[in-house]
Formats: sequence, structure tokens, C-alpha cells
Amino acid sequence: LQYGIVLDAGSSHTAMFIYKWPADKENDTGVVSEHSMCDVEGPGISSYSSKPLRAGTSLEHCLNQALRDVPKEKHMGTPLYLGATAGMRLLNIADPQVSDAVLRAVAATLKMYPFDFRGAKILSGEEEGVFGWVTANYLLENFIKRGWLGEWIQPQKTTLGAMDFGGASTQITFETRDTIENPRNEVMLKLYGQAYKVYTQSFLCYGRDQVLKRLLSKLLQAESYQETVSHPCWPVGYNKSLLLSSIYDSPCTEKERPSLALNTTVTLVGTGNGDLCTLHVSKLFDFTNCSFSHCSFDGVFQPKVSGNFIAFSAFFYTVDFIQTVMGRTVHLPTDLKDAAETICATSWSELLLKAPKLEKRLPDYCTVSIFVYLLITKGYSFNNHSFPNIAFQKKAGETSIGWALGYMLNLTNMIPAEKPSSHKSMLYNYWVILILLFVVTTLTSLVTAICLLRHSKSSII
Repeated sequence: LQYGIVLDAGSSHTAMFIYKWPADKENDTGVVSEHSMCDVEGPGISSYSSKPLRAGTSLEHCLNQALRDVPKEKHMGTPLYLGATAGMRLLNIADPQVSDAVLRAVAATLKMYPFDFRGAKILSGEEEGVFGWVTANYLLENFIKRGWLGEWIQPQKTTLGAMDFGGASTQITFETRDTIENPRNEVMLKLYGQAYKVYTQSFLCYGRDQVLKRLLSKLLQAESYQETVSHPCWPVGYNKSLLLSSIYDSPCTEKERPSLALNTTVTLVGTGNGDLCTLHVSKLFDFTNCSFSHCSFDGVFQPKVSGNFIAFSAFFYTVDFIQTVMGRTVHLPTDLKDAAETICATSWSELLLKAPKLEKRLPDYCTVSIFVYLLITKGYSFNNHSFPNIAFQKKAGETSIGWALGYMLNLTNMIPAEKPSSHKSMLYNYWVILILLFVVTTLTSLVTAICLLRHSKSSII
């Protein structure tokens, strides 16, 4: 087996994925699977802006696990990548020098390990979206698959659209036949001899954590930064005091930063008002300006959604909470809307009884559920007909869905642009010989059985 390691350095945390595939099939894909994974303790690497060296040391626990998970004799030949996403994109906007320092610290730690380190970089939003789309369709064998004789088969299936919802950004990517009016949204791919025209868009500041900060900023603004502010999206019975610095420490909120000292404390009191929460969350989107034939929001072009979609990351966790904790099914947009309103109307004490292990994230499920509903229906324009085509999933088989696998497949050139040859002729010949042997053995057994049967009958006579 050959191994590959990808560190997914997200805005809220980092995850390490170890992949494996038969070593003689480097360019014969359809065989890569997830060997193991490890969640790095602590926040994302962008959170170490004041102490960059700690960004590197935070990865050591998982890298030590990789030393154990990958056989020692394979260490030197195992490619190791780190890809940073929206959290580092935001840090790079706020302070490029600090961003570079964090990446240098991370690279220094990765170089200390005996793997084949291939670099640490910040992915663009478009790369993140497209690699997530590649991962999903690769795992579901929508590009190409092996036949039972080892030959390559084009499955004649349409590809799935991919929707990712991280901590600082959200992405939508899907194949389309429509004209893509903005060239920035168009990606042409050639995989296994097949051309794909893909629409992709990444929305920075529309990830879960940044949405929550932006909402807090809007609420404080609406009530003129009073010492105590009501929070319609938090459950009744939940109150919390925050420093202004924790809200305005991001490029997503800095334009709304008040003249007050950032060490000022404000107290937010949950009122559990679903309608008012929806009103405030909807103000995070701009649905008014569009210079194209059709837009999603914020003036961004989007063709009509078509086909099946897979929604992962926080999309999955939000719907999973609705189904497993709240006991609600989600088949139509109204199901999602009704479930969100139920969460908003549930008191803090009731929520704690339902899911005590989720205490840290519990206050925000009302906000996030409403945001997901508005994003999918008003933003992306899914309706009663197209919404049921979305599958909310964390994994495909035993492999996590996200950009990491697609990133590794791309950088190791494991998905060829041209369709691979059918198979090694020797292997094909082995199959033919095995089939012939099976047929001959079966016929011989039948003839022998018939002869024995006739012989036993003649003996009786």
C-alpha cells in the first residue's frame, strides 16, 4: 500500500486525514480510501496569530499518530500536505505578515517528521469548492469505475453538486450546461477523458462562526450598544457576557466596529423569538443587487441548480441535530423552517436536557438552522422540487467528504486527464483463464454426476 496525508486546516479546527491505495495503481484511481483520521486539539491555526509557533506545535499529537498509522518503511515515500482555508484567508486579509509567520511555523513542524512534505498553502475559495466536488463524485464513482473484469467503465451517471459549510466560508459547486455569465465562477475540468464545466462560488464570511459574529454585531448595532441587549436567536434562559473584542476581531465585522473601547463588556439575553431571529439573519444577505440574469445573493451570479447535491460539514451537523436531537424529519424546505422555529422556541433548560454533550454549541442551533434554511432556499433557490435532491451526509462509505481527498488526488496526479487504458492485458488474461477453468470444472462435474447417476440406475436394474 501507498499512503498520503492531508491536514485540513480549517478556521475552527484542523483535521488530519491519512489515505491509502495499492502502490501499483498510482494512476489507476477508484482505489483510494481513508485509512484513519485525527482531530487536532484546540482551535484552527489562524487563532495562533499572536503566537505563531504554537500553530506548529498544536499539530504534533496528530503527526505522532501518523507515525504509528503509516508503516515505518513507508514514511519517506508518503506525501504530506497542509491546506488552510477561510480562517487563514481572513488572517491573510487582516495581516499578511502574521499569516506568513503562521504558515512558516506550521511548515517547520511538518518538516521535522520523516514524511515527504510537499508544502503548506492557503487554498482559494474556488479551489476548496472544486476539490470538495471532486472528492464527493470520486467516492461515489460518478467519474469512472472498475468493471468486474478490471476494465474501466464510464458509469453514464450525472455528477453530484457539492455544498460545504465551514467555520468562515460556504461553497457551492455543481456541473451545469447553462452559460456561466461570470468567468470567475467557471472551472473547466478534464477527468478520465471527460470534460466537465463546473460552476463554483465561495462566500467568505458566510461560514458558521463568522455568521454568528456578524449577527451579534447587527444586534448590538440595532440596540445602540447598550450594556444589555436581547438576542432573539438564543433560547430563553440563556445569557452571556462578551467583550466587544471577541466580536470585532475579524475582517467580516471590522467595518461595523463601534467607537467604543474593545474591552467593553456587553450582556446578551436570549429571548427565543424565531420570527425576529429570521428577520435579523436575513439581513446578513443582500438579495437586492444583481447585474446578471440571476443571482444567489450579494450580487453573485448563479445558474439554476440542477441534479442531485450532497451537503456536508456544518450542513450535515445542523440537519443531523434536527433529526437526532429534535426528532424531526427534513424532506422539504418547510420541514427545515418548522424545525428551526421549534429549536428557537425551546428553552435553554429543555435543550440541555435533550443534548447535554452539545452544551457549547447548543445556544446557536436556532441561528444556524435559520441561516441554513435561508441560504438554501432564498440564496441558492432550492424549492419543493429540488430540495429533496439534497443528501446531507458526513461520509461516503467510510471516507469523509470534504476538499482534502480531492486536493491530494489533484496534487499526486491520481486522476488522469485522459481515460486510462482498459487494464493490463496480463490481468485480463488471468480473468479469462479463471473463467474458462470455472466453466470446464463445472461441466466436468456435471458430466461426472450424470455418469454416476446412470451407473447407479443400471446397477439397480
